Amino acid sequence: MSFFDAISIAASGLTAQRTRMDVTSENLANADTTQGANGQPYQRQEVVLQQVGGGFSAALSGAMGGTQVNGTAAGGVQVAGIVNDPTPDQSVYDPGNPAANAQGYVKMPNVNPVNEMVDMIDESRSYESDVTAMTTAKEMYEKTLGLLK
Repeated sequence: MSFFDAISIAASGLTAQRTRMDVTSENLANADTTQGANGQPYQRQEVVLQQVGGGFSAALSGAMGGTQVNGTAAGGVQVAGIVNDPTPDQSVYDPGNPAANAQGYVKMPNVNPVNEMVDMIDESRSYESDVTAMTTAKEMYEKTLGLLK
């Protein structure tokens, strides 16, 4: 395990959470978009994250001098992709809306602003915890270097 692995793992978490916040912001911004470029309502998007490296067991095994699982050390997280949420669109009765069909229903995006705000709070807290982990690792390295003087 490298001396600076903690900082790089926290940095990968920061990048992943920032991507999640960007996608959530886009979902909130398009919560009322009834017609996109394809003529359909906006589709809510979700970020898919995946583990990089062997995970905690590999890091622990490597730190204890044993063999690493799958031959890889812990590496954090990365964005595997951004996918559309399969939840169906909502139909809202609004006969005065220009996008309404013959029955007076408008197809609205599958975005729930309350859920998006809860996701944003979760992403913000995760981002803060990654910043704290990075700061703690930096302080630990500074104290270690201070002892070597």
